[in-house]
Amino acid sequence: MLFIFVTCFSFILFFKYSLPIKPLPNWAYEMRLLSFYFWKDFSTFFPFVKLLKKTLSYMFSTKVTKKNTTIKPTEFTIKSGQDDVADNENANAMSVLDLPNLALESILEKLEPDSLCKMACVCSYLKDMCLSDHLWEDHMKKRWGRVVGDVAYKEWRLHIACKKQSNYFLDGEKGRGLIGYFCKLWNVNSINHDDNNSKKMKVSFQAPIDSIVSCYRALETGKFWFPAQVFNRENGHVGFMLSCYDADLSYDSHTDTFQARYPPHGRRAAAIETGVTWDRVRAPPIDNSPHDLHISDCMNDLHPSDHIEIQWRRNKQFPYGWWYGVVGHLETCDGNHIYCHCHESDTVVLEFNQYAPGSRWRHTMISRKDHREEGNEVDGFYGGIRKLNRKNEISMWEQFWPAEILE
Repeated sequence: MLFIFVTCFSFILFFKYSLPIKPLPNWAYEMRLLSFYFWKDFSTFFPFVKLLKKTLSYMFSTKVTKKNTTIKPTEFTIKSGQDDVADNENANAMSVLDLPNLALESILEKLEPDSLCKMACVCSYLKDMCLSDHLWEDHMKKRWGRVVGDVAYKEWRLHIACKKQSNYFLDGEKGRGLIGYFCKLWNVNSINHDDNNSKKMKVSFQAPIDSIVSCYRALETGKFWFPAQVFNRENGHVGFMLSCYDADLSYDSHTDTFQARYPPHGRRAAAIETGVTWDRVRAPPIDNSPHDLHISDCMNDLHPSDHIEIQWRRNKQFPYGWWYGVVGHLETCDGNHIYCHCHESDTVVLEFNQYAPGSRWRHTMISRKDHREEGNEVDGFYGGIRKLNRKNEISMWEQFWPAEILE
């Protein structure tokens, strides 16, 4: 230990009195910031490095101060008086951090998502408050509640679970390991120079990957493809009028529209549609694969004039789509609701009034007691049925009603 001390002391004396120290260029100051974490990690293995680091820092600061700073006595007197006044005013000023937590949270609840992100970059205390889940739940529901449902959240949880598992051995999220070390260096190196050679800070923060704000950001940037359903696919092609198909969607912030990726049909590859507007997207009402039959649980509650949507596919290699229709009357019924007993029959008539009378797509009949997939390769296959009880679901279908009756 004595040998190490004598060697270091001799080196310091030689460095101070023998080597000329010139002012360093601008990039050298940034490298000093980057080296902070190197000294921190290296000093854990060699304790004498801390002493060497402090000595070199002191020598460097004194040399630069003596060579680059010249202060006139008159200027110092005037500036010191102004600084005293400013210090007194700042001491009496009130900061937003001095507010009670309840008042501060009330202010943060009024901010928009962009403003919350900016506030999170101020300090660590505001970061914890601005990134809390209870502040982002309302923004998430307001912005994405109609198109992102339980199925999408389930997919998101699987996504972050896989992401955590893939990065677990590096432990980069908690700031340890190799990834954590380079993340620190990257955050320190966020100082750069603009055209005017003035320093500015690129403010950024890293939210937990399992937080609501991370999900919000992934949706806004289009990095997360979420499962949803699209009305009138292929830009309202006549063969898909008043239908709704499952797809994986990605948001495009430049056009404020979505890109839809539909499951493959038979031997065809997955179809992709761009420019899907918000009004054509909805969250899947049930967690059901488009290739699986939905088990109908509303057959005994179906009455004439009820609004329904039913699964239909061209053949058994295709996925199901949901098609809009209403419950009709039997041929033996005159439609008088006083004498109507259609709801007591084992046969249910489904009408698709967007098609012209006489069309083979105009109506179909299904069994009430033992309904499974029904149909053939010519007329297609009818699957499960959902009864629409909410007005917003019905109005969403009715807004896509075609201007002309389909043949």
